[in-house]
Amino acid sequence: MSTPPKTQPKTPEAAIVSSAHLAGDGPGWQMSELEYALTMANNAFSRWMLHCMAALGHKDFNPLDILILHNVNHRTKEKRLIDVAFMLNIDDTHTVNYALKKLVRAGLVEGRKMGKEMFYQTTPEGADLCTRYGKLRRTCLLEATEASGRDYDEISHVAAVLRSLSGLYDQASRAAASL
Repeated sequence: MSTPPKTQPKTPEAAIVSSAHLAGDGPGWQMSELEYALTMANNAFSRWMLHCMAALGHKDFNPLDILILHNVNHRTKEKRLIDVAFMLNIDDTHTVNYALKKLVRAGLVEGRKMGKEMFYQTTPEGADLCTRYGKLRRTCLLEATEASGRDYDEISHVAAVLRSLSGLYDQASRAAASL
């Protein structure tokens, strides 16, 4: 497994940041560096999902639709709209509802009313699409990841750090909303 090359400590002037005016010149410029990296990674991840689904014959979905399909398929357990929104950290349940309706119309997800709530699960076609997506992901993404010498433990650590940082951003969001 490869280790990243040792580099000199970065300075705010040398860092690749989202916006110099947000980075400032004091402590904390690293958050702007992170925000730029998150933006780049999010856009690349979204583009990947779109191209992967298009390669499987489904060009009419946006990244949120694809994430919701995979979340509904996760562990083959029925989920409510609120469960999907919670798991994906989405406040606007209308966007989740719209995506679920779109996936139902496409025959990839089905809903079952129980009491006042709808429970969603993937149809056999939806589950098959998720399986084929996984196989294409292995071929196009994971094989390239392995060939590049990426350390999966390092990737897991980055994921844990990002989940932790999402809590900081959630707290900051609540603080800003209270102003």
